[in-house]
Amino acid sequence: MSGNQNYINHVALVLDASSSMCHLSGKVVEVADRQIAYLARRSKELDQETRVTVYVFADEVKCVIYDKDVLRMPSLRQLYRVGGMTSLLAAALKSQRELAQTAQLYGDHSFLTFVLTDGQENASHRCPDAPSREPRELVGAVAGMIETQQDNWTLAVLVPDQVGKREAVQCGFPKENVAVWDATSTQGLEEAGLVIQEATEKFMVGRTKGIRGSRTVFSTGAEAVNKDTVAAAGLTPADPSVYRLVPVGHATAIRDRVVESGHAYRTGCAFYQLSKSEKVQARKQIAVLEKGTDRVYTGPEARALLGLPDVEVRVKPDHNDDFTIFVQSTSVNRKLVPNTRLLVMV
Repeated sequence: MSGNQNYINHVALVLDASSSMCHLSGKVVEVADRQIAYLARRSKELDQETRVTVYVFADEVKCVIYDKDVLRMPSLRQLYRVGGMTSLLAAALKSQRELAQTAQLYGDHSFLTFVLTDGQENASHRCPDAPSREPRELVGAVAGMIETQQDNWTLAVLVPDQVGKREAVQCGFPKENVAVWDATSTQGLEEAGLVIQEATEKFMVGRTKGIRGSRTVFSTGAEAVNKDTVAAAGLTPADPSVYRLVPVGHATAIRDRVVESGHAYRTGCAFYQLSKSEKVQARKQIAVLEKGTDRVYTGPEARALLGLPDVEVRVKPDHNDDFTIFVQSTSVNRKLVPNTRLLVMV
């Protein structure tokens, strides 16, 4: 592929418009409009063409915007109306089948779809867009469709609870492309919007490295952070003379542990090991440690590898045998977790 290849992203939002979304309808519009504005800004910055499609689903599935230039998108305020049941499977099928008819001539095309729902499937068997009236056949149709999608297709879903996550995985959604959001509050929807933004950032930065699709859009685990993705993101190891790895034996304040280890404390010199779900601010640096070699990778590429946007976002550690994530601390009192390590830049 030539270096001046035209990147064309087809990003779809498939939004639950069932009656239970009524209390969140205003926030849905706000979050979706913000995501579209973000897509427009990043498309300019990364020189990628982005086209947006929006589906809403309740008793039926409706396409309200199809493959429209992100720089010309209207607000969804007049297009998002709630009422009815939840045709989740029919929405997944219709959106992917119709998008598959989009021309992919000239350029490097990639498809990214986010489905957002606050409940379980309960109406696709009655939906005119469904290919079958049998729930089991519908599940099979979705699983079969996802299984056979090309490598330039990414399909992710946000569900309200662990039951929804289990059902989504049973329907064939890749496990690392299923996220749980708090559907009970506008704050929960706000956080879901940031999760989508983070995943989109990871996708768009990945595009510049030649990655065409992902089955790990919500992950920091081995599928997302491994030797291949580290190399693809352009990370280079830091000089071993500029950092020290310090064991943490007991709960202690970060500044105290730095001083105990014989180093002067400067704000931002210490990185704690990501061991639980944390909010990471836009200005915080990320470091990635290769466990087998104790090589450390830092710089803006490390944030890009995790798909972190330039806003505060929640990040959780996923199982990874080979790599550990470290987050820069600017607090002198942050309590370190026992049996982790501390990264000190000297």
